[in-house]
Amino acid sequence: MSNKLPASAPTGPSSGNARPRAAASRPSAGWALLGSELKVLFRRWRTWAMLAALAAVPVLIALAVRLSSRDPGPGQGPPFLDRVSQNGLFIALTGMVVSIPLFLPLTVSVAAGDTIAGEAGHGTLRYLLAAPAGRIRLLAVKYAAAVVFCLAAALSVATAGVLIGSALFDVGPITLLSGDTISVGESLLRLFLVACYVGLSLLGLAAIGLFISTLTEVPVGAMAATAVLAVVSQILDNLPQLEWLHPWLFSHHWLGFADLLRQPISWDSFAANGLLQGGYIVVFCALAYSRFATKDVLS
Repeated sequence: MSNKLPASAPTGPSSGNARPRAAASRPSAGWALLGSELKVLFRRWRTWAMLAALAAVPVLIALAVRLSSRDPGPGQGPPFLDRVSQNGLFIALTGMVVSIPLFLPLTVSVAAGDTIAGEAGHGTLRYLLAAPAGRIRLLAVKYAAAVVFCLAAALSVATAGVLIGSALFDVGPITLLSGDTISVGESLLRLFLVACYVGLSLLGLAAIGLFISTLTEVPVGAMAATAVLAVVSQILDNLPQLEWLHPWLFSHHWLGFADLLRQPISWDSFAANGLLQGGYIVVFCALAYSRFATKDVLS
């Protein structure tokens, strides 16, 4: 019996990996990897616990106002709180203002800080790269998942605010900051735009968290460092002595969605915020790749 292999049979160690490598090089492989990452992200109890905690913020505000013996006066409490009893849709705006300084950055820090460090800490990073997924593709997928979480977090606050506000208070046309009145349907559209603005505002922080996540194998450390930077940025943004630095801080435009509550809408703050966050995304994603490209994932 001949021991020769057929001419069509693959030979050599590289032939067995030809099909996976070819498959991984297709654009569809990147979308499949992103879909898998999103499934993992939104199957975690931790993710839903964070979204539920964010949704609880407007719920608690609505309950406090509803059960209170007197309505808050103008200037008392967070912005828009004095309008809640007249129109329940303002609960969503109040909840957003309350969540932006701490709760939203904290949850985004957890999601972004866990991107690479979490895989490294669990020992699964080497297997992801052996797929082979490619380091650039893996970083892009991890950051894209963090972006989705930013939008989901902002929408959780807005949606919970609309639902609890509609359940406990009257809902009607909203009077904007410019004095114009818009219908309920247009008000919901404005709230959606505010949520998108807030989600956009957090993308720079997510990029910072991605970079920090490549520096360590301890996800808790990356989460904490990212959250601390969010707090430091807001402290610096409130120091008048550092006014020259304020336009460069990633948190500078976090509360700048007031232009979306005027008639007509002014997109200047939206554009300025997008430009600032885009700069942070480019810089820190590049730093993340420069670190990740030389990272030893086999040790």
